[in-house]
Amino acid sequence: MTIPESATFKKLFYEHYPAVLRKLTGLLGDKAIAEDLAQETFLKMYRQPPDQLDSVGAWLHRVATRLAYDYMGSSARQRKLTEKQELLMEAEGAASPSGEEELMRQLDQEQVRGWLEQLPERDRRALLLRYSGYSYAEIARELSVRQPVVGTLLARATERLRKCAADPADRRADQGRSIQTGALTK
Repeated sequence: MTIPESATFKKLFYEHYPAVLRKLTGLLGDKAIAEDLAQETFLKMYRQPPDQLDSVGAWLHRVATRLAYDYMGSSARQRKLTEKQELLMEAEGAASPSGEEELMRQLDQEQVRGWLEQLPERDRRALLLRYSGYSYAEIARELSVRQPVVGTLLARATERLRKCAADPADRRADQGRSIQTGALTK
């Protein structure tokens, strides 16, 4: 059935709008959204009215409830998507180092390379293999030593590396670099 007469539609609108708005406000907890969905409910009634006008109240109730549930579902999906995007953005932000952090990392790598260069070849290879993820058995094969010797070899190489890092001559070279960069910035 169609509602050709605007007077009939007006009468139904004024009679049922407050109840529809109350129902939607109760479901959604937001009066502005409830008003929008109430207007949409009556727009649906105007475009595709129910077959029986005597049961228009139940029809409006059903349409308004569906609209409210659809809205709540879409807003929940939107909220989850927004949270997921925020987490991804935070992870990307944390993953990319700043220019200063990258420079410090490069300087640290250069310094460690310098210390490694001061070690005997076998010690240097043993440490590089171990920190590249090789097992003791693989290191033993690469260095042509027995597997039980690898632990001792790594411990001694690590101690030599520590001594290189703690060498006062190396520290003086670092201080000279900082003094030179300080003089350049002044």
